Amino acid sequence: MSSSEPLQVARRTPASLLAAAFKQLRPKQWAKNAFLFAALVFSGEFLVTESVVNAVVGFIAFSLVASSGYVLNDYLDREADRRHPKKRTRPIASGALPENLAIVEMIAVLGVGVALAWWVGTAFMIVTLAYLATTLSYSFYFKHVVILDVMFLALGFVWRVVAGAFAIKVQVSAWLFLCTAFFSLFLGFNKRRGELRELGDAAGTRKNLQEYGESMLGEFQSIVTANTVLSYSLYTILGAPTPWMALTIPFVLYVVFRYIYLVEQKGEGGAPDETLLRDAPMLITAALYGITVIVILLLHRQGVLVDILPHEAMAI
Repeated sequence: MSSSEPLQVARRTPASLLAAAFKQLRPKQWAKNAFLFAALVFSGEFLVTESVVNAVVGFIAFSLVASSGYVLNDYLDREADRRHPKKRTRPIASGALPENLAIVEMIAVLGVGVALAWWVGTAFMIVTLAYLATTLSYSFYFKHVVILDVMFLALGFVWRVVAGAFAIKVQVSAWLFLCTAFFSLFLGFNKRRGELRELGDAAGTRKNLQEYGESMLGEFQSIVTANTVLSYSLYTILGAPTPWMALTIPFVLYVVFRYIYLVEQKGEGGAPDETLLRDAPMLITAALYGITVIVILLLHRQGVLVDILPHEAMAI
């Protein structure tokens, strides 16, 4: 059998088709949409029931819209995926999910997602559609353009944060924008580095991957890593509700360093969602980070925290 042909699959049953359809939605990647909750947490709106409901419904809507993009992306890439050592087992590429049913699934989840987005609010729906346009332009063209491919991936995370702010009707902070942009670029360039190391001579399965090199990606990684840490550190001192947020910097540093370690020493990073979700130290650190942020913001609202950095000093 040619490597570009679908894998031999067992006789399809309603249960197997349902399982393949659910797998095709890539539910593991819905974790990326947790970025929608950033505005909810950092604005302190997590204590407001209406804001929490809007954020949760927005998360569901965004996840469905994102899944429709994943279906389309896998449909368009089905031939290349069949030559990929790992991606050839995806439902469409393997033949577990017929191509015509994949199209029906894409339309259905897109319709439900847009309807829920409209319920959350017009502005939220517009940003959701902007995200969809970004992912479609990535799938059709920009995924094959070196550098811009990573920048468009990063833009998807920025749209998530902006959508989260619109869902609860709060202003988008410039600091939140910068931190998200640099962190997503950090993940994107490390993704390319992980893919390059994983595929080696088989890098031809992704056209633009041949344009990247280890040394070039190393330089990109250095730039975005430094700016990720710097922008977040400046936010905690200059942009956060309280400078006590600086206590969260060690958590961010550890996650960044740990991720680089996994890419460089363990051959991870080709699939950021899998790397982040299956690494226990990073999951624990993320949980501790979230708890610390919430506790600091709650104590700040109660007026318990002493102002360790007077406003006069911040103005200098």
